[in-house]
Amino acid sequence: MKKKSIIMRVLTVIALCLVLSATGVDAAYTPDMSNGADNFYKSDKVTVQKVTFKNQYNMKVAGNLFIPKGLNQKTKNPAIIVGHPMGAVKEQSANLYATKMAEQGFVTLSLDLSFWGESEGQPRNAVSPDIYAEDFSAAVDFLGTRPFVDRDRIGVIGICGSGSFAISAAKIDPRMKAIATVSMYDMGTANRNGLKHSQTLEQRKKIFEEAAEQRYVEFTGGKTKYTSGTVHELNENSTAIEREFYDFYRTPRGEFTPKGSSPELTTHPTLTSNVKFMNFYPFADIETISPRPMLFITGENAHSREFSEDAYKLAAEPKELYIVPGAGHVDLYDRVNLIPFDKLTSFFKENLKKK
Repeated sequence: MKKKSIIMRVLTVIALCLVLSATGVDAAYTPDMSNGADNFYKSDKVTVQKVTFKNQYNMKVAGNLFIPKGLNQKTKNPAIIVGHPMGAVKEQSANLYATKMAEQGFVTLSLDLSFWGESEGQPRNAVSPDIYAEDFSAAVDFLGTRPFVDRDRIGVIGICGSGSFAISAAKIDPRMKAIATVSMYDMGTANRNGLKHSQTLEQRKKIFEEAAEQRYVEFTGGKTKYTSGTVHELNENSTAIEREFYDFYRTPRGEFTPKGSSPELTTHPTLTSNVKFMNFYPFADIETISPRPMLFITGENAHSREFSEDAYKLAAEPKELYIVPGAGHVDLYDRVNLIPFDKLTSFFKENLKKK
């Protein structure tokens, strides 16, 4: 090998290590790319257009509009809105789902929830379940005014936390004709009670106290404090759930830092706003969505499975709980060999068909 070629390879490796270091990725860590993990999937069967639209709070919501190539834009077509996991952005999981469903003939729209990604909202990473739900309705506003979209055939896919936000929106917005959730987190219950009700009332009150005191700090110009989200390093004490999220959010498998943010802040909501989830009850009155159909998809081994099961029990017909064999929570973010796209396709083709 020529000396110049060797030098170039060494420089390339150094540059890669610097990039990985800058993005908070451990260069020694190898992400699990099994079962077709393909978060950044692109398709030559679909065109993608960046779009923005306003919600009712006059905030700009950013999204990607996916249109199947060859779609007859002189007719009215069914459409699907796709919401990203809590703390993520549209480039993580939502774009993948939107692309795959567009390949099946649907017009699709992935969106950044307010305060995240390219959407407006200050402070960044703020929690506001009401505004998140409003973003889904604003997405219906946008799609329903496109000349090639049938406003009576608009569905929703909510991934992880967006599953609970989509349900919250659908309860008061009958324009959402079919609702599917994947690896859903009830962000209210998760914050109030923890997984499998592992958090005590006293622990919850301590969270309230910390957030309340932090408000004084930030009100007087102090530094913003962030909470939860995905850990930035693993050690021998890291839990299985921490490892699961790290493998997606902190490695090239799914890591994405939006412009204007930093790897240190991605996935982390502000502490003072995160307590707003304690007042969030998305499954209350979920039965009123009926007779619009609901599909709850969860992994057999998902730590979040309890939320899909709870929603299914409370929802009225028509409803379906679909368990993906062998799948965990994050598996259904990007592992295309596990994600039941055939099930999603049949669900929406049946429930968004022309009447």
